[in-house]
Amino acid sequence: MSKRFKDKNSGIITQMDFNKKSVCAGYWTMFAVLVLVVIINLFPILWIILSSFKSTEEFFALPPTLIPKKMLFSKLIDVWKEIDVLRMYANSLIMASGDLLFSLVSNGLCGYVISRLKPKGSKLLFAVILWTMMMPSSLNMVPLFKTFLDFPVLHLNFTDTYFPMWIMSAANCYYILLFKNFFDSIPGSFVEAAKIDGCSNFKIFLRIIIPMSVPIVMVVSIFTVTHSFDNFLWPYLVLKDSSLYTTSVKLYYLKTLISVDKQVVATLFAIIPSAIVFFIFQKKIMDNSMAAGVKE
Repeated sequence: MSKRFKDKNSGIITQMDFNKKSVCAGYWTMFAVLVLVVIINLFPILWIILSSFKSTEEFFALPPTLIPKKMLFSKLIDVWKEIDVLRMYANSLIMASGDLLFSLVSNGLCGYVISRLKPKGSKLLFAVILWTMMMPSSLNMVPLFKTFLDFPVLHLNFTDTYFPMWIMSAANCYYILLFKNFFDSIPGSFVEAAKIDGCSNFKIFLRIIIPMSVPIVMVVSIFTVTHSFDNFLWPYLVLKDSSLYTTSVKLYYLKTLISVDKQVVATLFAIIPSAIVFFIFQKKIMDNSMAAGVKE
């Protein structure tokens, strides 16, 4: 095992540290704990996947089986047609697209203003944003819902639309904090060079800041899209038209329409989009490289 640490000269454990018995024991203990955590987290997903291929009789059989005796692929096709998965995906995609657009534009601009422009009162504004992160989400639920029922000034009812979810994505304190902290790390010489060339603040944001902020943009995009597909409470509250149901809301109402074994298949369909998005773009989270530029 020490060979794995041969070329490792940084981090918590190096090759020299690993030669100590206490460090070796601690390493394997931590490794065993992590393996246990992985198994605990993966088991429910594995159970859903395997149970989706079971017949109804095997699904309710006692004692239960983990691996199906016979893989029924036709069951997935039947459930796909029965619950209209394409409509469910389309609705979730529409809501996720709006969430993503509003999230990147609004939160990104807010983080840019606080980080780079720093107008009067920006420190107070940032302190208020951080303070709102400590507020329980249930505290603003009723005021927000009443606002969407009768939007101020316009007096419009935004129920049965995705607009409420888009507005809430546009004002995410955590994303503003992520953008602000990342923009702080961008060398000031980039911005100064752009100002000398005559760029406005908005052009600097579009042509300098955003191209250099691909890692944080990808991180926020992944978080936004996965949260949008998993979001249940607000779509459940504001969407009453069944043709607008997103994945999570559709799953909730299916409990009275189809059997439990088919609900498991529907759950499998529901987790596929989020899993695909994460596995495709997960490496972007670790991508901290910046575009070539001047040296500080």
